[in-house]
Amino acid sequence: MNSETVKGLVVAAPASGSGKTTVTLGLLAALKRRGIDTAAFKIGPDFIDPGLHAKITGRPGRNLDGWMLERPVNLEIFARAAHGAEMTVVEGVMGLYDGFSGSSEAGSTAQMAKWLDLPVLLVVDAGSMARSFAALVKGFSEFDPDVKICGIVANNAASPGHMQYLKEAIQELPEIPLLGGIPRNAKASIPERHLGLFTAQDRVMTDERIDALASLVCQNIDLDRLIGSLDRVTVKQAPSPAPPEPLVRVAVAKDEAFCFYYEDNLDMLRENGCEIVFFSPLSDQKPPAGIHGLYLGGGYPELYGYALSKNTSMRRWVHKMCASGMPVYAECGGFMYLCRTLEDPEGNIFEMAGVYPFDTCMQNRLSSLSYREIRLAKNTPLGPAGSLIRGHEFHYSRIKNPDAEKNAIDVYDAADRTGAQRNASGWLAGRCLGSYVHLHFKSNPDTGGHFAAACAEFKAKGKNPRESL
Repeated sequence: MNSETVKGLVVAAPASGSGKTTVTLGLLAALKRRGIDTAAFKIGPDFIDPGLHAKITGRPGRNLDGWMLERPVNLEIFARAAHGAEMTVVEGVMGLYDGFSGSSEAGSTAQMAKWLDLPVLLVVDAGSMARSFAALVKGFSEFDPDVKICGIVANNAASPGHMQYLKEAIQELPEIPLLGGIPRNAKASIPERHLGLFTAQDRVMTDERIDALASLVCQNIDLDRLIGSLDRVTVKQAPSPAPPEPLVRVAVAKDEAFCFYYEDNLDMLRENGCEIVFFSPLSDQKPPAGIHGLYLGGGYPELYGYALSKNTSMRRWVHKMCASGMPVYAECGGFMYLCRTLEDPEGNIFEMAGVYPFDTCMQNRLSSLSYREIRLAKNTPLGPAGSLIRGHEFHYSRIKNPDAEKNAIDVYDAADRTGAQRNASGWLAGRCLGSYVHLHFKSNPDTGGHFAAACAEFKAKGKNPRESL
């Protein structure tokens, strides 16, 4: 077991919407400006924040999750991704102590901070507070003595006078430093839409925005004091086996429409002999050559319905691949692409790949937002019947012709995090598996190997749907 030390912290807040994403991105940008190699992480199943982290740090963004993944798996992901870094920054989820219930820390940012042995930088929305600011900080610092708060950042500071009030109030807690305040109406925030922030694929993380984020932190937070206060923590990493020679090639959709992937899912495929080849269903007219498997992740296909539909050659190729028996895995947006049609928010209807007999449509309210544990009811490219894989569901679209379900094969037995049965279908068409659920392959260590084996079996049969177009 190899070990090394690294400085790090967790960026948390009393509640969602307090500004922790802006502070995290600004902190990463400021560290980059100083030439400090930083590994970044996001607690929870979010895809957008890790992508934004990666654009700043130059390292893949990683997810940590206290429900989808066991503690040793989270520690392994953290140690492997932190290898060689000078700093680690972990963005929290929801409020610091918010988890799966009101009586347990399970799934919370606080739990992950303790697992990683990292202190917390608490971002507090102080927009309507003065002395109460100190009372809130005191409560959060004393609620769990095992959670160490290394400093406070006041967000939405109205003026220098407001910051002076906050400094005077926090003097009653001399052990917890107020490291600065982010001014109200800061100009470096990231634009949002229905699933959250704009993604890194939308090119919102420009050099100018990164520079603005860095300046926001450098001008308003005492970065020297923060870094100087951090102790180095030891991370232990098992020796990594030499990566195998690629045995199969897996095409992974990657563009503005399809960009939601857990980096560890792709790594698991690579570790099992898959060469990852990225392609764009939006703009590529021809598929990659010599492909033995296909992975279509989530994203925003509803925003690009016209372009996806217009790319007829790609839609036909994807349909032929699925019909040929090639192993295909599609989740959420990727699943929508494999359906018959897609209706966008304005009511425009576009033809998709037509692998499944479903028509999907966007709606103004959430269809689902929850963790899922999936038991496979039949053999699939991700594993045999009985396999358990955990994931997450978050989408605004729905199947608008549910009568078509009687002509499709549902292979998912789904439960939520409490164990209650839920309707979260996984549709099997030949060797093509599609669902609204985003699965984390590391919740079952055999998942990547099963998909690689299915691709190798397909390769051995010598089929090449590309040549048949």
